[in-house]
Amino acid sequence: MAEPQAVVSGPAGATVFLVVTVTPGHEDTVRGLLEDVSGLRRSVSFRAPDGGLGCVVGIGSAAWDRLFGGPRPQELHPFVELEGGRHRAPSTPGDLLFHLRARREDLCFELGRLIMERLDGAVTVVDEVHGFKYFDDRDLLGFVDGSENPEGPAAVDAVAVGDEDPAFAGGSYVIVQKYLHDLRTWNALPTEEQERVIGRTKLANVELPDEIKPADSHVALNTVTDENGDERKIVRENMPFGSLGEGEFGTFFIGYARTPEVTEQMLRNMFLGDGRAPHDRILDFSTAITGCLFHVPPLGFLDDLPAAPGGREQDESAADLPAAAGGRAPADGSLGIGSLKGART
Repeated sequence: MAEPQAVVSGPAGATVFLVVTVTPGHEDTVRGLLEDVSGLRRSVSFRAPDGGLGCVVGIGSAAWDRLFGGPRPQELHPFVELEGGRHRAPSTPGDLLFHLRARREDLCFELGRLIMERLDGAVTVVDEVHGFKYFDDRDLLGFVDGSENPEGPAAVDAVAVGDEDPAFAGGSYVIVQKYLHDLRTWNALPTEEQERVIGRTKLANVELPDEIKPADSHVALNTVTDENGDERKIVRENMPFGSLGEGEFGTFFIGYARTPEVTEQMLRNMFLGDGRAPHDRILDFSTAITGCLFHVPPLGFLDDLPAAPGGREQDESAADLPAAAGGRAPADGSLGIGSLKGART
């Protein structure tokens, strides 16, 4: 299996999620950046080796054929919008996802700054979320988030494409959604009622017994099994975010999986119900405002991209520019910016 991107990693203290669309005519600039993301990450990480800086890059369906010739991932498609009886999961624009995470916020910010500097004029940011660790990995609703993630080899098996799509083995799929919480209404609920909404105890983070766990609880509707009754897993890397001045509080959902069908089934259960419940009751307090699906190719794919559509070669004039001017970084691994004297600040 090709070496995957750092999809499976330890908990992060800080994250930056960037979702962008590619401006028509600037595909070569984007291709140049994609091939240099690993080098940019190493450059920033070298300054703080214990910072745990990682960057996962996802590519959307609409952008794939504009950026690459040849085959495409078998299950890559646009996010499927869901319209339930009371709640809606919208599909929103997104050509590229950059999932930056580290133990320190400054590392995420610096790598994000370098990426956007290289993409200046070539993309439009449609969503930017700065997430943070909240106490013992809790969301702003006060519950531990992601405690059912698989670990070790089981986590790799849950997220890594295998022989079912050999051209993209080692890759993954990721679905992202931004949820905004009605904390005023939520916090007015007694703790016992909140636990019935989630399906877990709030303090101890223990799943409620099946005989008392409501059918419309978040845990009940997000448990998906195969034909043999075995639970199908995804890896969640959700992070809380908020703005005190705007009174905006939420969770950025990000779920990695070997096939998007698993996450999509969870979302169908949440928004459309599963026959036992009309919808996930957490949606009465959390509203989805974005929705995107991306393929996460293996590292080798990004480091050595396939040819552009129609055999188009990257614009050599852009390739010869220094990194700070929007071109490819020099082969010696430097950022190619020379002296900083006189640089724009």
